[in-house]
Amino acid sequence: MKIRVPENVETIIETLMNNGHDAYAVGGCVRDTILEREPGDWDITTSANPMEVKALFRRTIDTGIKHGTVTVMLDKEGYEVTTYRIDGEYEDNRHPKEVEFTKNLVEDLKRRDFTINAMAYNSVKGLVDEFDGIGDIKRKCIRCVGNPIDRFEEDSLRILRAVRFSAQLGFDIEEETCKAIERKAKNLKNISAERIRVELEKLLVSNQPEKLMIAYETGITKIVLPEFDQICTTSQNNPYHIYSVGGHTIESVKAVRGIAILRLTMLLHDIGKPLTKTTDEQNIDHFYRHEDVSASMAKEILKRLKYDNYTIDTVTRLIKWHDTEFRLTPAGMRKAINRVGEDIMELLFEVKEADMNAKNPLMCVDKKKQLEEAKRLYLEVIEKSECVSLKTLALNGKDLIALGYKPGKQIGETLDYLLQKVIEEPTLNEKEKLIELALENKNMKVT
Repeated sequence: MKIRVPENVETIIETLMNNGHDAYAVGGCVRDTILEREPGDWDITTSANPMEVKALFRRTIDTGIKHGTVTVMLDKEGYEVTTYRIDGEYEDNRHPKEVEFTKNLVEDLKRRDFTINAMAYNSVKGLVDEFDGIGDIKRKCIRCVGNPIDRFEEDSLRILRAVRFSAQLGFDIEEETCKAIERKAKNLKNISAERIRVELEKLLVSNQPEKLMIAYETGITKIVLPEFDQICTTSQNNPYHIYSVGGHTIESVKAVRGIAILRLTMLLHDIGKPLTKTTDEQNIDHFYRHEDVSASMAKEILKRLKYDNYTIDTVTRLIKWHDTEFRLTPAGMRKAINRVGEDIMELLFEVKEADMNAKNPLMCVDKKKQLEEAKRLYLEVIEKSECVSLKTLALNGKDLIALGYKPGKQIGETLDYLLQKVIEEPTLNEKEKLIELALENKNMKVT
C-alpha cells in the first residue's frame, strides 16, 4: 500500500533514515490517509533518541522530551517526532510514571490505544500493521490493541476516545472493547475536566453525534455528564413531543449545524426538564420555566468542563431564550432583538428550528411558519439598519450631561427610555429628536 506523505514529513523521515535510524509516520495521520480524510497533523515515530533527533535538525522544540517527543520545525510548521518507547506503570489512569526507549517499532505500536491508530508507514518499508488495523478499517470497527482492560486501565481517556472515534468515523465498537468500557467507565473520574471537554466536544460536532447514546449505555455519561442520564429517563407525555427528553435532545443535536456553540446548546437546552416536570389532570406533562432552570444548569456544567467565558455566556443565553415567542410585527422584532441580543439572534433562529425539528411534526406546522416570518422581519430590521441597542442610539450619556443631566442612574434610565421610544418608532433615532424627547423627559421628572 502506498500512502501520500507531505513533503516536510517525507524530509524528516528521510533525514532520520539516511542517518541510520528507522522512522515512520504513525497513528491517526496514517489512519486518516487510508480513509481518504485530511489528517489534522502528522506524527513521526523513530528509533533515534531525542538528542539524536535534535542533532539532525536546525530548529527543534523540547515539547515532551522526558517522554521522547521533540517537535521539529520546518517552514514554520511543527512536526512531533517521538522515540519508540515502552510505557512503564500507569499511576493515575492517564500517564506512565516512566518510559523506556526501545529500538523495536512493534513494541512502540503495542502501547497504542486502538488498532486503527497503531499503524506506521514510510515509503521504503511500506505499511506496518501488526494488529490488523486495515482489517478493522474494512470492518468499520473500533478495537483496542491487545487486552482492552489493560489499555483502559493505562489511560482512561481512551474510554471516551473510543466513542468519539466511533462518532467521527461511523464505526462500531468491537464487543470486547465495549464490555471493557462498561467495566472501566468509572475510572473517567480520574481524568481532568479539560480532557473530557475536548473529547466530548469532538463527539458532539461529529457527523454522528447520536453516538453519545453509546456513552450513556456504557455508563460514561454517568461519570462525565450525569445530568444527561436524568433526561434520558424523563418521558414527555405532551402533544408537542414524540420522544423522551433525552431522545428529543439527541434529535435536536443532530438537527443543528455541527459547530460547538450550537451543538452544546442543543445538548443542554432541556437539561432542566427533570426538575420542572409536572403532570396535569389529563395526564399531560408540562415543564414550566424549564428554559431558565436549563440555562442555570448549563452554566454550571460548562464551568465544570472548564469552558471559556464566551462559550458559557453564549450557550446559556441561547438556552434562556430558546422557547421565547416573537411578536410578529416590526416593533415586536426590534424589541426581541434588544431583549435577546443582536449577537445571538441568528444563532437563536437555528436553535429554535432544530428544537422544532425534534418535536412532533404535526404540531409544529404553524410554529415553523411563525419562525419564518420572524426571520423575515429580522432581516428587514438588519437591512434598514434600525436601532435596537444603545450602541446605535443617536444620543449618548455625554449628550445628556450637556443637557443638564447629572451623571449616574438618571442617565441610564433616560437612555433606556429613549431607546424604547426608538424601538417603537425608528424614525425618532435622530439627535435633534432625541434631545427634544430627553428634555421633555427631564422636565416631566422635575415636575
